[in-house]
Amino acid sequence: MTITITALALFGLLLALLIRFRAVGVPAAVVALLFGFYLSRTGAADSIDQIMAALADAVNDAG
Repeated sequence: MTITITALALFGLLLALLIRFRAVGVPAAVVALLFGFYLSRTGAADSIDQIMAALADAVNDAG
């Protein structure tokens, strides 16, 4: 059985849990959200996508 989840959903859930368990405050979460939003508009976005795809492939191959 294969479970597929997008990185967006995974990181969204992680951020929600961090806020819920007060590991990070709402202002810090907003800063993290805005940082990710603006980072996606830079030239680094393609490199980050490639790295995340390689990591996902590595996890798939290991499992």
